[in-house]
Amino acid sequence: EKSQNLENLKGESIKRYEFTTFHQSFSYEDFIEGIKPVMDEENNSEVGYEIQDGLFKKISAKARKNPDQQYALFIDEINRGNVANIFGELITLIEPDKREGEENELSVVLPYSKKPFSVPKNLDIIGTMNTADRSVEALDTALRRRFSFIEMKPNSKVLKDENISCGRVDIPKLLDTINLRIEKLLDKDHCIGHSYFFKLKKDSSLKMLQRIFNDNIIPLLQEYFYGDFGKIGLVLGNAFIEESNTNIDVFHKGFNYEDVDLLSDRKVYKFSDVNKLSEKDFISIYG
Repeated sequence: EKSQNLENLKGESIKRYEFTTFHQSFSYEDFIEGIKPVMDEENNSEVGYEIQDGLFKKISAKARKNPDQQYALFIDEINRGNVANIFGELITLIEPDKREGEENELSVVLPYSKKPFSVPKNLDIIGTMNTADRSVEALDTALRRRFSFIEMKPNSKVLKDENISCGRVDIPKLLDTINLRIEKLLDKDHCIGHSYFFKLKKDSSLKMLQRIFNDNIIPLLQEYFYGDFGKIGLVLGNAFIEESNTNIDVFHKGFNYEDVDLLSDRKVYKFSDVNKLSEKDFISIYG
């Protein structure tokens, strides 16, 4: 029905969601409410201050005025912000039984506006995060208890359903093979997402597949395995890794080192020129 769609009676678009990204500078003042500087319109040289609503408070107000419709707030990189600082009293208020109209409805007086605030029950909060990213802290335990966690695994079926291919290369099988090997060598959190290959939907040429590997897949594997070409070779195969010319005597002849013969025999590898690889080379990953 029209009432369930993002349209009003005039056929105009209605936005019932907001999207934001958490980062280290994101604060409670941005999310709930805070004192913000404003310019005096009559005298641009003067700066005043006023209490302004943050993103969450604004969408809560919209949801409260339209209780028959669901609203949503999407938070990308939710674990990159200081969650305890950003959410403040929301850590308690977002619990389902403490929403407006629920059994244990709860409201608090906000510190800046001094007005009561509660969370409407028709507002969903959806956060996304990369569990393989160890450069940021894990979510606060108190907040984790208030969210349901759903793992979003790489899904080659999506590629199959979208008929994403490149000549004779079976892209879904290619992705599954690479991820099976990564999971064996590392863990499932480091598997490669299917979205990398969506570029082939508009351009299914070999050149685009080469570009995806050159710009995305290979650099990612280098980061995962810290330049360990042996393990990268186990993932991609011989066509992608080749031995450098190490037969020449590269060490300084004037320095005597007892293990120089062992070092001279050490093999050094490098990546093949991806732009020269054929469909057959890509098929060799899983073939």
